[in-house]
Amino acid sequence: MTGAPRAVLVGAPGAGKSTVAGLLAREWGVAARDTDADIVAAEGREIADIFLDPGEAHFRSLEKAAVAAALAEHDGVLSLGGGAVLDPDTRALLAGHRVVFLRVGLADAVKRVGLGTGRPLLLGNVRSRIKALLDERAPVYASVAMLVVDTDGRTPEDVAREIREGLA
Repeated sequence: MTGAPRAVLVGAPGAGKSTVAGLLAREWGVAARDTDADIVAAEGREIADIFLDPGEAHFRSLEKAAVAAALAEHDGVLSLGGGAVLDPDTRALLAGHRVVFLRVGLADAVKRVGLGTGRPLLLGNVRSRIKALLDERAPVYASVAMLVVDTDGRTPEDVAREIREGLA
């Protein structure tokens, strides 16, 4: 596949997708791209604001389009928003790509995301919301991934090294 991303990172909030994408991109000499950042740049406002008005359904349609565009255009390291893989069309688009699931446990995800979060799906009891997201999404992340890398208790550099070795 020419022009395909070198790696596509998926996982829950707090898995380290953006951080690890940046490390891999530097090590491979390619660009990193984050579909959430693409949406923020295109809309001129934060994701939390899009969730509030016009709402989550609108955000998900923007996300679906952003992922499709990035998969078609980007040949570096691509990081997807945590909920992107919930869309069946997006999962179909990921087939054949080098998708890596960064798996994070509840305790590490809560520590990394923090309690003062700007993540709209984590409003309220952050710990219980993250647990629900992990329970719901982990099987979906695993279903699209060719490589699963555990991130708990590990440095981003160590995670990036495992990805490089796993995709070699």
